[in-house]
Amino acid sequence: MINTTQPLPSISVIVPTLNGEKTLEQFFASLQQQNLQPAEILVADSSSEDRTVAICKENGAKVWSISRHEFDHGGTRTFLAKQAFGDILVFFTQDATLASADALSLLVEPLLEFDTCAGSYGRQLPQPDASWHATFLREFNYPNKSYLKTFVDRERFGLKTIFTSNSFAAYKKEQLFEVGCFKNGLIFGEDTCTVGRILEAGYTIAYVADGAVYHSHNYSPGEEFRRSFDIGVLHSSEKWLLNTFGKAEGIGLKYVKSALARLNKEHRYLLSFDFILRTGMKFLGYKLGRSFQSLPVSLRPVFSMNSNWWRKEKYVIN
Repeated sequence: MINTTQPLPSISVIVPTLNGEKTLEQFFASLQQQNLQPAEILVADSSSEDRTVAICKENGAKVWSISRHEFDHGGTRTFLAKQAFGDILVFFTQDATLASADALSLLVEPLLEFDTCAGSYGRQLPQPDASWHATFLREFNYPNKSYLKTFVDRERFGLKTIFTSNSFAAYKKEQLFEVGCFKNGLIFGEDTCTVGRILEAGYTIAYVADGAVYHSHNYSPGEEFRRSFDIGVLHSSEKWLLNTFGKAEGIGLKYVKSALARLNKEHRYLLSFDFILRTGMKFLGYKLGRSFQSLPVSLRPVFSMNSNWWRKEKYVIN
């Protein structure tokens, strides 16, 4: 546990927002209950049309308003990171809710305990309304045991070595900027790319199973296709990820085998057909994303979950 009798590094919380009034009040309520409080909360809002900005300001956040055309998964977060004065930067998405009063302190604990640890990410638990598919995905990606990851681990875990999520992640600011913070212009996956650079630089990344948020999505088969398409686009655009850490297919096969075994154990035979459909949609989406440059330009945003990315220039907020 963090020794609160000693001076602690300052912590900046960073949250990009868009029409988040349905979840932000719960997020801020869970943040206010933390036994370790941030020094500041920074928000970049993409021209919300609801009470998002008002809710953020009511909870003490400093808010920058940008157009939706300007938003960039990497560039917007880097912009906020540059404004932050904290030694440790903690990133959330607007739909995450901290699961316990010590979740934030547990997340940053490895950064204080290990000099070589430059980043950490916490466990994501399924929301109460999560589907079977969403619940199993969270269990598969976020086990109940914490561990440290190094660059050498790519030889054992392959692409899983750089798995992370900016829905609940912390970084030492100095080391984050040492590797260039978050790359601008990516379709998404800015967190994965940055963790890859952090590991390449010789630092470690901690997975914190005890520090958790509630965060999950009940995707339809079509949404599974579009998200996997975007993953394929990322891997095609950032070829160094696969060249350095290995292919994605191995992880996918392990996930499918584990899910089918669970479904069989639970006698959910009808749900197995739905899972097989979703798996096929994911596989097709990923393969099309990997070869997106051969697709008609008009189809690319149709296949993508981040459709606006295809219709804009790539902005850096200065």
